[in-house]
Amino acid sequence: MKSGRVIPHLRWYICGLLFFATTVNYIDRQVLGILKPVLRTELGWDEEQYGDIVFAFQLAYAIMMPLTGRLIDWLGTRFSYAAAVVVWSFAAMAHALANSAGGFSIARFALGFGEAANFPAAIKTVADWFPPKERALATGIFNSGSNVGAIIAPLVVPIIAATWGWRMAFILTGAVGFLWVVLWLWLYREPREHPNLGAAELAIIESERENEPPAVKVPYAQLLRKRQTWAFLMGKFLTDPIWWFYLFWLPGYLYDKYGLNLTQLGPPLIVIYLAADVGSIGGGWLSSYLLARGLDLNRSRKLAMLVCALSVTAIIFILFAGSNMWLAVTLISIATAAHQGWSANLYTIVSDLFPRGWVGSVTGLGGMGGAIGGMIFAPTVGRYLKWSDGAYGPIFVLCGTIYLVALLVIHLIVPRLQDDKVIMPGSTPTPTPRPTGN
Repeated sequence: MKSGRVIPHLRWYICGLLFFATTVNYIDRQVLGILKPVLRTELGWDEEQYGDIVFAFQLAYAIMMPLTGRLIDWLGTRFSYAAAVVVWSFAAMAHALANSAGGFSIARFALGFGEAANFPAAIKTVADWFPPKERALATGIFNSGSNVGAIIAPLVVPIIAATWGWRMAFILTGAVGFLWVVLWLWLYREPREHPNLGAAELAIIESERENEPPAVKVPYAQLLRKRQTWAFLMGKFLTDPIWWFYLFWLPGYLYDKYGLNLTQLGPPLIVIYLAADVGSIGGGWLSSYLLARGLDLNRSRKLAMLVCALSVTAIIFILFAGSNMWLAVTLISIATAAHQGWSANLYTIVSDLFPRGWVGSVTGLGGMGGAIGGMIFAPTVGRYLKWSDGAYGPIFVLCGTIYLVALLVIHLIVPRLQDDKVIMPGSTPTPTPRPTGN
């Protein structure tokens, strides 16, 4: 490629595109949850059928996560990521064609088919474009797009639905993804191939990589024999279903518990996901801060995850909120913020533990584990809520305790991250250096 004008801090522009994609990703998946009260009335769903619709999304997600991770590692991030966004954008718009729970299940399956690529591609991009000391922060920034998407959706979806109907809400929000595709194909290249990347920034990106051999393809069977893979996979299996629950059931919970209509759902959901946005960036910042203060990699990541796991327990006290909606919203906000801080660090340990060439595949396997957990959790929640006539209390108790269990499992599998790093054949292990500054 021809050389071009150097763009200062280009890696952060790339991070901005990851943030944008994740925002679109979560707008598209959140529309259904916001419209749930309307669709439940118009189409006659019950909680069990809604759980099955969510299950369809997560089934596709579980199937595609390891496949998309492999495709990203083999074919490259630029075109595979763009293709995935095209697929999920068409699928999001296709919800407008559905007239039954079965129709929505088909559309949700297609949406999960495409959306499964987002996080493997984004994590792979962070591993390619950022040095280890910046990866948690970069991950926290792009991961915060999930909360921004969840904030934008309750702002715009009720307005669109009230003005043009619920079908147009799916069409207009789904179409936004095509704008991202244009921007991504225009700006993104691999670091060494990018005409606008300066030599000084390339040196920052490639710091601490001197002993890495070229990426090699690795069979999934080999990855599944690594205990480090299971640490990430089990962390996702145990905690991802909780985030799915917040995403898909909170609008219905607020509607049923506090009698909020479609337009009234916006303010509490915005507060909840603004808090989650702060938590995502804050969780990534915390472990990076601890690294900069001289703590080793293991203590920095795990201490940040422990803070998040303890903070999540706030959700248990929602049992005592009673009719005070804003107290309930505050407790939910603390829990969602803590989840996103947890998630930023959980994603980052993949690039801590594995060579860059394996990151997409491992992230895909972990995403599959999270989706399988969601496949179990979603229909179980739907059937339980139908049986218990909407008694959410035991679900919130589970949501508040499972992170501590997950952290214990991760620690038992990988007691010391820097010592447990997977070494690609042909490379020489080196100790993780302490950060020297920005």
